[in-house]
Amino acid sequence: MLTVDSKPPLWRQLQEVAGVLASIRAGTSGTSALNAVALEIRPGVQSLSYRVLRELGRAEALSRQLATRKPAPAVDALLCTALALVWNEAEAPYDSFTLVNQAVEAAKRNLVLRAQAGFINGCLRRFLREREAMVAHSGQQAVAIWNHPVWWIERLRREYPQHWKSILQANNTQAPMTLRINVRKTDVASYLESLRAAGIAAVACGPYGVTLVNPVPVHQLPEFDQGWVSVQDAAAQIAAPLLLTGLIPSPGLRILDACAAPGGKTAHLLELSSAQVIALDIDPLRCARIEQTLLRLSLQAKVLAADAGQPDQWWDGVLFDAILLDAPCTASGIVRRHPDVRWLRRESDVAQLATQQRRLLETLWPLLKPGGRMLFCTCSVFKEEGQAQIQTFLARNTQATLLPSPGHLMPTFATRSDPVPDNGAIDHDGFYYALLEKHAP
Repeated sequence: MLTVDSKPPLWRQLQEVAGVLASIRAGTSGTSALNAVALEIRPGVQSLSYRVLRELGRAEALSRQLATRKPAPAVDALLCTALALVWNEAEAPYDSFTLVNQAVEAAKRNLVLRAQAGFINGCLRRFLREREAMVAHSGQQAVAIWNHPVWWIERLRREYPQHWKSILQANNTQAPMTLRINVRKTDVASYLESLRAAGIAAVACGPYGVTLVNPVPVHQLPEFDQGWVSVQDAAAQIAAPLLLTGLIPSPGLRILDACAAPGGKTAHLLELSSAQVIALDIDPLRCARIEQTLLRLSLQAKVLAADAGQPDQWWDGVLFDAILLDAPCTASGIVRRHPDVRWLRRESDVAQLATQQRRLLETLWPLLKPGGRMLFCTCSVFKEEGQAQIQTFLARNTQATLLPSPGHLMPTFATRSDPVPDNGAIDHDGFYYALLEKHAP
């Protein structure tokens, strides 16, 4: 158990976490909601917020038992925050009575919630008295067991009848901090030595990566500001080398990174080749992030703020040797890194995003040279955004051939005893990869 840190007090953190939860329920992304929290308390609030989001299904089920009518949004957000943190006594970050007292204090110190402090106190103390029975009753609901929306659970059950439970379990774990080595400046073995010298435990992860045993602020990493490493999940590190495989390296190689922000895959392409890379993103602010990423790594690409689906606005008419299409998707594969995603997405989003992916595939394919390669990828585990998408594309495009590709990679972690087949022992997010080659008509 942790002890209460008086700087900042727990009640203040709980206020902020409840505010983050309320914002997410109103449709704000977790990243934006957390960015609104004061810097001095943001790390603690983020840690607690992620815990709450990973236990929100259980908390909501318990809240429904405690309140005959759903409380006002701000009240319910604080109540569910406390329930998410307190329900599992063995894994709670603080002892139960401390959490309850501090949640009530959070209500008392909030002008909007002050009048409901007694209600929150009564609900939480009743829960402590009846914990065993209430937890057992909530455990009859799939949402409470798996902490995902029902539609999400059912979709995974249909698409992965043998492994849906493992996927959901992986989603509820904390993702590791994995780094990609900039091979222009160092290598995996050398950087592991640098980490050891700095007292940071890590292990190799694939040909270009290392995974830290415990996360650290990036500026504590040896030579981070000098561009030796970048933070990038092991699954995302597959993209650049897979696209470059089989291409003849040359300074004249033209590559399009069609949905490039924040620039991790763009940078990896440049670290591994001397290609001319055009990096597109529709959002100018996200393009600025690409520029910042490349500047830190001492790399150069042509960065354009443009819609990849409208090439008449940005394309110079010269065909590309390779195209990386990391298409917009539900992000269902990176839920452990962004636990808000499961509560923000709606079932209808899958089809809408699949339509957008299909438009991008059909629009960008003509921009590829015969003999060139397109890598289609999404950070999704839903087959409509991966396997089914590519099967439809191949049926409609006789010039396209599917080359050996990873296909769907499920979120997994190295210590699990029942890994999804073919994922190996590397701890990584969920992703989909399809490498397509274009041949002459």
